Amino acid sequence: MTMGRPSDFTPEIANEICERLSKGESLRSITGAQRDDFMPSETTVRRWLAGDEDWNEQFRRQYAHAREAQADHYAEEIIDIADGVDQWRPTDADMASAVVRDPQRDRLRIDARKWVASKLAPKKYGEKVALTGGSEDDAPLQVIINKPA
Repeated sequence: MTMGRPSDFTPEIANEICERLSKGESLRSITGAQRDDFMPSETTVRRWLAGDEDWNEQFRRQYAHAREAQADHYAEEIIDIADGVDQWRPTDADMASAVVRDPQRDRLRIDARKWVASKLAPKKYGEKVALTGGSEDDAPLQVIINKPA
């Protein structure tokens, strides 16, 4: 008899999922086909997030914090990519096989991380939208309260 993926919630599995999310792994990679044997399916994790038990609420909070940490991780990765920190650095002996930077790929990697970070933590990494009055100097909207006479 083959054993399927685990579906019972345990704090240990929840901690592992959230720890790996906060380090930048996607939920699909954690729970997908190449997952560790003790990991549940993505559907199971989503069911845990949607449940109405007390432990579901605690898991939702833990999961939300992990996603915020994941956004921070992606934001920090952007700097590493832009600075070339994540690239292999050849030694003098390896100069013949030095890595050539690909600016277009770096830009794509940065843009993808910016987009995901803006969705995971929109208040922190999302676009700032300012409401303006549309006048020539484009001043911010003002609320004027007229008192009755």
